[in-house]
Amino acid sequence: MDADAVAVTELVKRFGRFTAVDRVSFSVRPGEIFGFLGPNGAGKSTTIRMLCGIIAPTSGAGRVAGFDIFTESEGIKQAIGYMSQKFSLYPDLTPFENIRFYLGIYNVPAEQWPERIEWVFRVTRLAAVRDRLTRELPPGFRQRLALGCALLHRPRLLFLDEPTSGVDPITRRHFWDFIRQLTAEGVTVFVTTHYMDEARHCGRVVMINAGRIVASGPPAEIVADVLPDRPGADLGDAFVALMKQEAS
Repeated sequence: MDADAVAVTELVKRFGRFTAVDRVSFSVRPGEIFGFLGPNGAGKSTTIRMLCGIIAPTSGAGRVAGFDIFTESEGIKQAIGYMSQKFSLYPDLTPFENIRFYLGIYNVPAEQWPERIEWVFRVTRLAAVRDRLTRELPPGFRQRLALGCALLHRPRLLFLDEPTSGVDPITRRHFWDFIRQLTAEGVTVFVTTHYMDEARHCGRVVMINAGRIVASGPPAEIVADVLPDRPGADLGDAFVALMKQEAS
């Protein structure tokens, strides 16, 4: 992708009288890890669902992987990988059966299935549990399986909605190691999280609260701009300071 992988302008989503996303504008460059940060209820999941063609925006403009978010949602769904905040695989199927199912959903040619199945089990390190019921797996294993299924059709743009929520620190570290590996291979990663410490993995971030962008840019630059007199501050400190400014 030569142009921006994602570009949105004045994006709005209303549910009745409630505005969940309020005129957000940003772009994501090909091959970067882009973080969309904020507390629970800030509008992160609503934004990512609009970008993935799952729900229609109320107004604004945008393109994802070259497709218009208003008129080409089906094209977006075929071009991207998406891992939802809520575990979306089938608990009564085994990992192998889930992978087989999603190979069909993504229309991966049947002759590629053996290679794709082997690849997913290798990168997710789940070969030893391939025939166990998915519901019996620990949360970290299920997250790895969901990520592997999102990559079966080799998307160049991957959306991850709070992918490390509820998993242990070691699993989080391994997860981010894998994400960095993907971007080294040219995959663009758009990730939402409420863990401010995860921003260190992102080249650029947008910080959102109550549906509005409160800061954007490289993490270190945001911290320096918001807290210039606190050299030891981190992005969490900057976010708290921004929230206090908004409340005052």
